Order: sequence, then C-alpha cells, then structure tokens
Amino acid sequence: ARALATDPRLILLDEPFAGVDPIAVIDIQKIIRFLKERNIGVLITDHNVRETLGICDRATIITEGRVLASGEPRDIIANEQVRRVYLGEHFRL
Repeated sequence: ARALATDPRLILLDEPFAGVDPIAVIDIQKIIRFLKERNIGVLITDHNVRETLGICDRATIITEGRVLASGEPRDIIANEQVRRVYLGEHFRL
C-alpha cells in the first residue's frame, strides 16, 4: 500500500510467489491484475514460472546471466531451448 501512495508508473515485485500458499497466489495475482488495469507497470522477478507466466503479458528467461528467451508467455513455453534448459519437457501452464 505504501508503494501506491506515490502514484507510481511501475512497481517491482521481487519473488512475490515465493513460499506462499495457493490461496495467497490467487490473491497476489488479483492485485497484479488490479495494478495492470490502472496502467501501473509491474515487473516481476520470480522462480515460480507457472504462477508468473499465468499473470504476465511478456516474460524473459535468464540463465547463467544471459537472456535465453523473451516474449509472450505462450512463446516462452513453446520455446524448445527454454523447455530443455529451464522448464522441462512436461511443463504445462
């Protein structure tokens, strides 16, 4: 709430889905949608790709300090190299 008091154009969420239960994940996703509806950019860094890709418009996968892929979630999930290096072949959203 404090971050919204300054009427920001962008908010950084660092690992918002780390260590939270499934109900809290849904609550966090609702908050992110609320921010997006108000044209507040949301930058998320997180290892929980299922939760993150489910809410974002664009994603970037970084491995070993380099950008492996960047684009819409469906393109990231379909990227063969991303599946091989990061997601695994059985990953589903």
